[in-house]
Amino acid sequence: MERKIRVGAVSYLNTKPLIYGFEQGMMKDEMELVFDYPAKIASALLKDEIDIGLVPVAILPEMKEFHIVSDYGIACDGEVASVCLFSEVPLEEIKTVLLDYQSRTSVVLAKVLMQEYWKIAPEIINTNTDFSSQIKDTTAAVIIGDRALERRQASKYVYDLGEAWKQYTGLPFVFAAWVSNKPIPLEFIDHFNEANRRGLNDIEKIVQQNPFAAYDLAKYYTVNIKFQLNNSMREAVDLFLNKLKALQNQATTSEVLFK
Repeated sequence: MERKIRVGAVSYLNTKPLIYGFEQGMMKDEMELVFDYPAKIASALLKDEIDIGLVPVAILPEMKEFHIVSDYGIACDGEVASVCLFSEVPLEEIKTVLLDYQSRTSVVLAKVLMQEYWKIAPEIINTNTDFSSQIKDTTAAVIIGDRALERRQASKYVYDLGEAWKQYTGLPFVFAAWVSNKPIPLEFIDHFNEANRRGLNDIEKIVQQNPFAAYDLAKYYTVNIKFQLNNSMREAVDLFLNKLKALQNQATTSEVLFK
């Protein structure tokens, strides 16, 4: 490609190790880097406004062409800490769940867990603004990212979606991956992996640069978040996409039945 490759990333705490190398100047002559929340980066990738994005895996079926271009992403193998269902009452008493507008994968994961694992059927409300003040009585909410880490101390009940998925399937979970909408030169991908790896070798420095009182970031980066994708994680992506397809089919059937 003659122009610089356009890369979209997320500036949550959980991405700091992956973007650290770029912020240190690595690949500055090869790429243009933009930041937004996950759903917006996903939209930009679908519209070809960027070439590569750190995107929720739930968008993959919507893409005409996609390539997972890096060995790195955002995953967990058990408790993730920053993707949770927050409630003031136990699961079985929840009547309404507000869904975080910032991440499509977390929204689908929550729906799968509610239907298949937790066996609850609350009213689901999609949001487009901050809704944390509405978590009260029998209204719960799925919150992701930095706001979830901060919310952990405020809610009586915290149901970790990564931990629940692990208990349900025995597999890790992949929230986001570096995905392109077109073939990317192999040399660029090699440099890209090297830049991602840079931050994983400097976790202590990243923790020092991002003071955060609400949660232990050293634990977050070394225990909760798994940055390097492995075969079990790729298996988990396939299973999750199958469950996403089943949910979509259910929705389509419901639309037909109740029209």
